[in-house]
Amino acid sequence: MIPAVLYETIHQRKRPEDVAALIHDVLGPQLSREEAGVLGKALPSALRNMVWQYTAMLEAFAKVTGAEKQVNKAIQLFKLDATFASGAYDDPKVVEEFIGAVSSLIHKDPGYNNYAADRLNREQRMAAGLDISKRRYNKLFRCLRRLEQKLSIMIREHQRLFFQRTGKHAFAEDITRDDFMADVNSACFIAYYTARCNLRSEFTVKGQQRPYDEIAHMLFSRCMNNAAGTNWWAIAQVFPRPEVLEKLSGDQQGILLGKWTSLLAQVASFLGELWEQNDFNRTTMVVRKGNDSSSWNNTAGAWNKARDSWMNLLYALGMEFILEEMCPGKVMRLIAADVASLHYLQGNKEDPNLPVWNRLPFPWEVFSGKAICTRARVEAACKFSGLHAERSGWIAPREHGVVPFRPTPELVHGVTVSNPYLAKILKQHKYFSGKNVQPFFPEQN
Repeated sequence: MIPAVLYETIHQRKRPEDVAALIHDVLGPQLSREEAGVLGKALPSALRNMVWQYTAMLEAFAKVTGAEKQVNKAIQLFKLDATFASGAYDDPKVVEEFIGAVSSLIHKDPGYNNYAADRLNREQRMAAGLDISKRRYNKLFRCLRRLEQKLSIMIREHQRLFFQRTGKHAFAEDITRDDFMADVNSACFIAYYTARCNLRSEFTVKGQQRPYDEIAHMLFSRCMNNAAGTNWWAIAQVFPRPEVLEKLSGDQQGILLGKWTSLLAQVASFLGELWEQNDFNRTTMVVRKGNDSSSWNNTAGAWNKARDSWMNLLYALGMEFILEEMCPGKVMRLIAADVASLHYLQGNKEDPNLPVWNRLPFPWEVFSGKAICTRARVEAACKFSGLHAERSGWIAPREHGVVPFRPTPELVHGVTVSNPYLAKILKQHKYFSGKNVQPFFPEQN
C-alpha cells in the first residue's frame, strides 16, 4: 500500500534521502538484492537515520504572503460583518472577489484608482446615495487602492513561484492522488525523481547535480520492466522523455504539448518583463548590483525545462518541422561575480552557450512573433561557438545520462556547511546571503 505521506512529498521539498527511506518502507520486500543495494546508498543519509535528525533547509517551497492584514483593515474601516473575513486571503481569486464586493459599497470600479479621475465628487456621491464625508470617502478609496496594489503583488508572486516550481519538477503538482496511487512503481519513481529535481543550486564551478541518478534509474527500470501496470501518464508529467512519451496515446501527447506550449507562452512573457525591469549584462550574464537574479534564474530554469519538454513532444508527434520556422533558444542564467571570478582563476573558458545566446534574438521576442529564429539560424550560432547543435540541446532535447548518487549537502545560500545547526545559525546571521552580516558577538560600546 502506498502511504499518503509519499504523495505529499511531490508538493514539498523533501531531501531525496528522506524520500528514499519512505520508498524503502514501501518496496523493501519487493526489491532484488541488487536493487536494494542501489536504494541503500541513500538510506544512511536519511534524517531518521542520522544522529541529529535535523536539517536547516526548508522542506517546502516559499509561499506568497497573503492579504489578510489588508482585508482585515478594510473590514474594520468599512464596518463590515465578521463573515467577510471567512475567506482564504492567500488566494488571489478570493481577494479579487472581496475587492469587487467591497468596492461596490462606495460605487468604485475595481482597477480604477486614479485620485484625480476616478473618485466621486460630492454631487456624484449624493446621487449614488453615499451620505458620507469627503474625508471618510477618501479614506475608504485609499484602503481599496492599497488592497488592489497588494493583489497585483500577490498575482505576480504566485506566478513567479509557480515558475520556480515548474522549473524544478515540471507538472508534478498536477498529478492527482488517484493517478499517483494507481501503481506503486510509478509512485516511487515520481516521488524520488521529483525530490532530486528539487535540489537547491550549489556554489560550485563543477556544475549542478543532475536529477537522474542511479536510484532514479533503478526505480524507472522497475517501471519499464512492468510496463503494462505503469502509469505512464503520471510519469510523463515529471519525466517527458521519449521512452515515456511513446507509451502515451496520441490524445495524451497532444494534451501535454498544449500544456507545455501554454507554459512557454507564460514564461516568455514574464522573462520579457524581467529583462525590461533589470539592467542585465547580456554579453557576460554576470550579476550586477540591483539585479533580481533569483527571479531571473528561476524563470530561466522554467523556460529551459519547458522548452526541452516541448521539443520532446514535437519529436514524439513527428512535428519537429515546426523548428524549421520557429526555434526559440535557451535562456542563460545569471552567474554571481565571485563564481565567474573563480572560473577565471581556475582557467575555465567561457561557457560556450553564451556566444550562442548573444547571437540569437530573445526567446520571448521569437515566441511573441516580434523576431524570427529558425533552426538554421540556431545551428549557425552553435557552429560559430564550436557547439554541436543537437547534443548541446539547442535544436533537440539534451540527453542526460545516469549520474552516481551523492548525498544532499546542507546548504546556506548555496554554500555547503557540514552541520545543520551551524547552518541555521549562519543563515540567521545572514552569512553568504550578500547582505550585511549580523556578527555573532556585536561590539559593545
